[in-house]
Amino acid sequence: MTDIDPKLLEVLVCPQSRTPLRYDRVKQELVSPQARLAYPIREGVPILLIDEARELAADE
Repeated sequence: MTDIDPKLLEVLVCPQSRTPLRYDRVKQELVSPQARLAYPIREGVPILLIDEARELAADE
């Protein structure tokens, strides 16, 4: 499991809501609670495309 560089995480924002993202290390995703989307991280690279994001479940 790879970690995201904390400096990178400071500057990344959700492309839809333009708000900061939360890193979910277990699921390897960047989560935008405001947009209710989770962006995948593949091979250490955040995929910040709205079409690639999954919608968060009601309990997430």
